[in-house]
Amino acid sequence: MHKLLRDKKIIAVLVLPGLLVFTFAVFLPIVLSFYYGMTSWSGIGKPEFIGFDNFRKLLFHDKTFWMSLRNAIFLGIGYIVIQHPICLAAAIILDRLGGTAEKIFRTIFFIPCVISVVVTSRMWVGIYDPQYGLLNKVLDLFGLGALKQEWLGNPRLVLWSLLVIIMWQGFGWGMMIYYAGIKGIPEELYEAARMDGASGIKLYTSITIPLLQPVIRINMTLAVIAALKQMETIFLTTNGGPGNASQFLANYLYIKAFNSFEYGYGNAISVLFAAACLIAMILLNRLLKREAIEY
Repeated sequence: MHKLLRDKKIIAVLVLPGLLVFTFAVFLPIVLSFYYGMTSWSGIGKPEFIGFDNFRKLLFHDKTFWMSLRNAIFLGIGYIVIQHPICLAAAIILDRLGGTAEKIFRTIFFIPCVISVVVTSRMWVGIYDPQYGLLNKVLDLFGLGALKQEWLGNPRLVLWSLLVIIMWQGFGWGMMIYYAGIKGIPEELYEAARMDGASGIKLYTSITIPLLQPVIRINMTLAVIAALKQMETIFLTTNGGPGNASQFLANYLYIKAFNSFEYGYGNAISVLFAAACLIAMILLNRLLKREAIEY
C-alpha cells in the first residue's frame, strides 16, 4: 500500500476523478458566471460585453444588493445568538431525560426538518395572515388585540417574522448535531467532575461546552452558510417584500436573472455572492480557530 502511494502516477489517477468533478462542477461554472457577469444579456441572443459595469452598479449603486447582504448577516446573527443556544440547551435536556421521553422529544423536535419547505412555508403564511391567521386569533383570544400586526406585510416586522419561520424549520438539525456531540462525551468525565465537587451548570460550562468546541464550530459554519444561501422560504413567503425589506441574495439573483431577464446582471450577483460566502467562511474559521481538546 505504501509503495502504491509513493507512485506519482497512481496518485494522479486517484486524484484525477475528484479534480475533474471540481473543475466541471465548480470552477468552470464560476468562470462562466464571471464572464457573463461582464455582459448585458437577457439569456437569449448574443451577449454584449460591457466590462465591469454590472459589478460597479452592484457595489456602488444597487441598494437592494446591500440590503440583501445585510438581511443575510442579520439571519446569520439570529442563528448564532438565538437559535443555537436554544438548540444546545434542548440537546442537553434531551440527553438528561433518557428513556422513552428522550426518543419521543427527539422525534418531535426533528419533525419540521423532514416536512417539505413548501408545506411549512405555506403553513406559516397562514399563521401570519392578518385577518384569518392563528397568531392574531390567539392574541384576540387573550385580549391582546392591540398587538395584532400584518406580520409579513410590515417592513419593520417582516425580518423578525421570517427569522421565526426559518429558525423553526432548521431547529432540528442544529439540535441533533449538538445532541450527537454530547452523546460522544464519556460519562466518566462527568462522574470525575462530580467527585471534584462540580454540579449543575458548572458541569456543562467546564466539560460539555469546552468539549463541544469542534461541534459548535461546525454548527456555526453551517448556520452562516444557510443564512447566506437562504432562498426557498423567502421565495415562498414574501418573495423579498414588502418592497425589498426581506430580500436575500439568492432570491434577488433569481429575480434579476429569471424574472427581469437581466441574466448578465444576475451572474454578476452570483460572483459577488460566492465571494461573500468565501470571505464569511475565512473570517469565521479565523474567529473560531482553536486547538482541539482531547479526552
